[in-house]
Amino acid sequence: DAITEFKRLLFFDSEKKYSYLANEYIGDSYKMGGKFSDAIIYYTYSEIAAVTDSEIFNARVNCIRANILRRTTTRALAMLDTLSADNRFKKKIQIINYWKGWAYIFSNEWEKAAAAFAETDSNSELVSLCKKVDDEKYSVTLANTLSHFIPGAGQFYTGNYWSGLLSLGWNILWGYLSVKAFVDNRIFDGIVISNFLWFRFYRGNFENASKFAEEKNTVITNKALNYLQFNYAGLKP
Repeated sequence: DAITEFKRLLFFDSEKKYSYLANEYIGDSYKMGGKFSDAIIYYTYSEIAAVTDSEIFNARVNCIRANILRRTTTRALAMLDTLSADNRFKKKIQIINYWKGWAYIFSNEWEKAAAAFAETDSNSELVSLCKKVDDEKYSVTLANTLSHFIPGAGQFYTGNYWSGLLSLGWNILWGYLSVKAFVDNRIFDGIVISNFLWFRFYRGNFENASKFAEEKNTVITNKALNYLQFNYAGLKP
């Protein structure tokens, strides 16, 4: 209903007096309805209708916020870089860095988010939260690498001890049987065991380690996002 009334206003506004505000409010309405692509279209219209630098900046920030929510964070960051390079908005660099931090959060780059928020306020709640999440997250690469060298080590790293013990045990068992077969000159048995059993468990071991690390990281980031959605009192996208 709000969108319909604002479009009615635009239709009868022959002097284009309300083009900026009407398009902005249409964008807000679409955004509140979760239709972020439509919101971006009307925020762009509002920028076209903008008269002052302040209106242009506000329209672009609205577009950036919708891109963040739409998770087109590459586009949001590119727009923020363009704003940073615009001499008209040098005094608004803290606002730009603030939304850059949110874009990094939604792209799961918590360390970069902390650095961006620190440019705004080094002691802010968001800086502390982003640093905490980055510290708690597991390295998927490390989990995978550890399991390449010692089967089960990646699972131990992510706290999945039972899975780690099983991976280590199975790899020791099939490795031993494979080597024994070759030593006993049972070449065919050795090939079958090493290729179809040992290799299978060895490969599954580091794939599982990476999977466990990703699952743990998802839990950590979802917890942080849940806090930001329901408990953070500051301005959000």
